[in-house]
Amino acid sequence: MFFKELNFGQCKSYLIADLDAGKAALIDPLAGNAERYLSVLAYHQLKLEFVVDTHTHADHRSGCVLLKNLTGAKHSMHHISPQPHVDVRFKDGDELMLGNIPIKILHTPGHTPDSISLYVNKDRVFTGDVILIRGTGRADFAGGDAGEQYDSITQKLFTLPDETLMFPGHDYRGNTQSTVAEEKSSNPRITGKTRDEYIEVMDTLNLPLPERIQEVLQINQSEVDDDKLKFPLLAELSEVMQLDAQQIKDKIESDKTPLIIDVREGAEFHGELGHIKGSRLIPMGKLPAAADSLDAERDNEIILVCRSGARSTTAAAILTGLGFSQVKNLSGGMLAWNEKGYAIER
Repeated sequence: MFFKELNFGQCKSYLIADLDAGKAALIDPLAGNAERYLSVLAYHQLKLEFVVDTHTHADHRSGCVLLKNLTGAKHSMHHISPQPHVDVRFKDGDELMLGNIPIKILHTPGHTPDSISLYVNKDRVFTGDVILIRGTGRADFAGGDAGEQYDSITQKLFTLPDETLMFPGHDYRGNTQSTVAEEKSSNPRITGKTRDEYIEVMDTLNLPLPERIQEVLQINQSEVDDDKLKFPLLAELSEVMQLDAQQIKDKIESDKTPLIIDVREGAEFHGELGHIKGSRLIPMGKLPAAADSLDAERDNEIILVCRSGARSTTAAAILTGLGFSQVKNLSGGMLAWNEKGYAIER
């Protein structure tokens, strides 16, 4: 197996390849380094089969969609990722082959709900940000959960063979790799701690937010990158009222049905997850321009819907900022709606 880290900095992107088969994959590519990746692929005469984001990034712009468009590689993420242009959606335990290289997908939430780790070649694991070398990724972003992170690390990653090489999505101390055994015995964040003790540690870190988190996180979630669209602040996102699928179903069946706006792309609206009967399709990027057409609804109840609830939360905050007074969000999106078995249309 050919293997190389391509960024040579604190933020890591990994190339794995079967040179004999001429097939390659990139893990957590940065948009700003696309030319570098393409040059390495060309030099080694490799075809990029797929690009993987281990999670929805909050600190840098993902290069997956750009590389997909340039090479035809399949953009791959976890099943619950909010990103609209994912070709392959992994679930825990999925297995695939890159040439003769086996890859197993481990769902390792905690840093984000859609975090995955890739167990590759039965000798190394790419952990994204759920665990770092002698540290762990933060769990205080939207959807982060320190308890889930503890479970992901101790019940999945630490059950891999001790000699398994570990490669994280970031390193701030000049490290390049570790092993499962080293992190089990020497990671100060988690070694010797109970689940409750770990949660307490993570709850008291008080780390500053990454620069441009509003733009980066919400662009990576939606793939909408338009200067005309002003993304809401985190405080504005947190003020959006969240309703679960049962609550929204009850509202739809009541005497006063709310307006339901689905902010996904057209292919998603008519795709696998379908849409709620009577919902109006307004993709998130077109929402500000459509606001005037919604003027009669300014004081009426509006429910925003997307795949997993992330894009629609952003859309709900945008509409609220434009003066709509009763905007709410379907928590968990169409994934949650489908899990309940509620009726859909395509």
